[in-house]
Order: sequence, then C-alpha cells, then structure tokens
Amino acid sequence: MTVPPSAQDARQYPHGLSHRQVLSWRNAIATLFALAGLSFASWVGRIPTVRDAFDASHSEIGILLFGLAIGSILGLLVAGRLVERFGAVAVVRVCVVLFVTALAATAIIIGVLGSFIGAVISLAVMGVSFSTYDVAINLSGAANERLLGRSTMPTLHGFYSLGTMAGAGIGAGAEALHIPLAVHLSIVAIVAITAALTALRFILPESLADAPPNTQEIKIASGELAAPKLRSVWLEPRTVIIGIIVLGMAFAEGTAIDWLALAMVDGYELDNAFGTLIFGVFVTAMTATRFLGVRALDRFGRVPVLRASAVLAAVGLLLVIFSPVVWLAVIGTVFWGAGAALGFPVGISAAADDPKRATARVTAVATIAYSAALVGPPMIGFISDQVGILNALLVIVVLSALSGVLSPAARELAGRHARTVIDFASPGMTSAAVSIATTELRIISADDIAAAQGEDGRDDS
Repeated sequence: MTVPPSAQDARQYPHGLSHRQVLSWRNAIATLFALAGLSFASWVGRIPTVRDAFDASHSEIGILLFGLAIGSILGLLVAGRLVERFGAVAVVRVCVVLFVTALAATAIIIGVLGSFIGAVISLAVMGVSFSTYDVAINLSGAANERLLGRSTMPTLHGFYSLGTMAGAGIGAGAEALHIPLAVHLSIVAIVAITAALTALRFILPESLADAPPNTQEIKIASGELAAPKLRSVWLEPRTVIIGIIVLGMAFAEGTAIDWLALAMVDGYELDNAFGTLIFGVFVTAMTATRFLGVRALDRFGRVPVLRASAVLAAVGLLLVIFSPVVWLAVIGTVFWGAGAALGFPVGISAAADDPKRATARVTAVATIAYSAALVGPPMIGFISDQVGILNALLVIVVLSALSGVLSPAARELAGRHARTVIDFASPGMTSAAVSIATTELRIISADDIAAAQGEDGRDDS
C-alpha cells in the first residue's frame, strides 16, 4: 500500500525543490551557526592562557583583541559584495577554510612560536574570515527562511549560542586538563572544517529563493527611473538614539566575551579553568534569555524589556565588580548575561520599524553599534592597567544605564507590540542585522523602494 505524502512533503517550492531539500538546507545552516559559536568561544575561553603565554598586560591583550576587531570590521565591509558576486556557498567554503586555518595558526603562533605581532596578524585574518562567513550564513539562512515561509532565524542564532556554550565548556575542560593551546584549537579547527564542508553539501544557492525583480527595480537598474533621494538617516534623532542604545548593550555583550574570563582570573584570583567556566555561565544566561525573550517582548513591548535588560546588566556588573565572594559574582554574571542578551536585536528591530527607510536605518544603527567592537577591547585594556580589570568594567555600567534611560526611543511605531523583534544577534557582534546592512538592498529593496516612492505607505508590521 502506498502511503500518501504529508501536506508538507507535497508542498510546492520554486525551481522544483523538494521539502526535504529545503529542510536539509535549513539544518545545514543551523550546523554552520553552531560551528561558528563553538570555534569562536573556543578561542575566547583560552584568553587567560594567551595572557599567561605572553605574560601580557591588559593593554597588550587589548591590542591583540583590537587586531581581531579590525579584521571583523573589514570583513563586514566586503561580505555583502562577495556574497552577491560569488554566492553564499562559495564564500562560506573559502572563509571556513581561512578561519579554521587562522584559528589553528593563532594557537601555534602563540603557544609554540611566541610571536605577539604574528598573533595580531593571524587574529586579523581570523576576524575577516569569521565575520564574512557569518554574514554569508545569515544570508543563506534568510533565503531558506523565505522558502519555508516561517520564521527560522531566531532558532538558527540559538544554535550559535548553543555552540558558544559548548565551546566555553570545552575550553574550561582544556584549561583544567592543561591541554596546550595549539593542541586544543587545532583539534577544534579539524572538527569544524570537517563538519562545515559536510554541511555545505546540503546548502543550495540563495538565488533559488529570490523573487523576480519588480518593475521599479528593473527601471532603476536600467536607468529609466532614478532611485529615490531621501534625507540622511544620520540626521534623524530617533535613529541616532537607537544607535546609542544598541551601542551600550553591544558594549556590555562584547566586553564580557573579550574580558570576563580574564577579569575573574585576575580580579578574584581564580585559576584559568574556573574563569573560562564562568564565561560559560555568561553565554548560557544569554542563550536562555534569547530563547525565552520573545515571550517577554510580545507581552510587554520593547521599552519595558530594554529598561529591564539595562537594569539587569548594570546590577550584574556591579555584583561582578564589587562582590566580596566569588559565588555572588557568579550570580552577577548570570544577571549580566541576561541583561545583555536582547538589547542588540531589539534595537535593530526598532531601526527597521518603518519599511520606507528600514535598510538605511539598520545600516546606521549597526555602524554605531559595531564601533563598540573597535573601541571596546583596547579601551578596557588600557583603563584596567590604570585602575584594575574589575574597576574598568564600571564604564559598561554607565553605558548600560544610558541605554536604559534612552530606551523610549525604541518604542514601536505602529501598534503596541508591532515588529517586536526581527532576529537574535549572535554573541560575536555579527548578525542578520549585518546581512541586511551589507547586502545593498538585495533582499528587501523592492519593499523599500516602493515605500520610499509613496506607492506603498502602509507599515508592514
């Protein structure tokens, strides 16, 4: 007897794609997100060991992290163009090879060769390849989401967070067992590239999900119709204030990623394994909050959630800075992670409220936020050399409080909880927001152009 196919299996997709192919594509993207989190957290979890290898000051660690940040920003600038020209699959294939090679090379340069300058250069290569890889998998995931016709991006970014949890746990184990840095990260690199290249076999070209260009896009591309000229978003107070909100919360997240393990080791005289384990507590708190945060956003709206997030982050930081005992600092780490989890994605959603200017505003807000990735690591390092690593974190308390005070600017424009959230950003400062900001209107240009010319004045919430 023949079993009739389910309704989902019988669903029709463009270009003759089957439901199984589309689901396999989604699962492969989830694997790539998890591998990104695993690999990046494996590096972050060994920063105390890196400090010991160089006997480095906090300022010198800041310089190392600045090399990674510079590379990440450069990757963001070119990622959209590369994906548009070569496709996400080709870009991911090249970038994953570059990234894991740079990851292993960084470990060997630090742990075996002991070259500080070489480490800065290899970290810059790691940053370029990682951020480009991250944008490419976000674009491929967005294309797959359009084919499936339901929201999958938050879940994909949840897999990134699960990967960071695994990476932090493995890093803590490596520290406890005194596994050499070069051995640990080389094994991670081998596992990551093997799994990534296997997953890439199931990823399809994102063009399979693209709708044909509409009449306006064709006319603009051919020169028959001029693209709309709009007032600079940098002159809009709401956009700039949202950028400051996101900057403060991104600073809270990024500082924990770069400095938390080292702060616990130096500030509380813990061993490296315990410091890395506490970093794992932070990313676990972030992961749980990101999975559960949608319910709070749907129920209460952005402003109360942002205010609560800012309070949680500030209280958590104060506990970490001033606690007389370690267990209270660990509780503070949980508060800090929960408070830092939602600020970035909610701010990006607020910037995208109005479809008329969504892309330009997201670009502006993301640009402001990513300046934290450049300024943050060296600034905390230089300050900590003067006042101590824990006291240096007071800068983040001030920025978190500022984000909470400014949170009314992120209020929904249409309806109480309209457009609550578009995506959950990954802990590594690159997210689907970057893919929107760097793809030159590839995904949402039709809606934006139509709205900007007054042909569709409705909010799409």
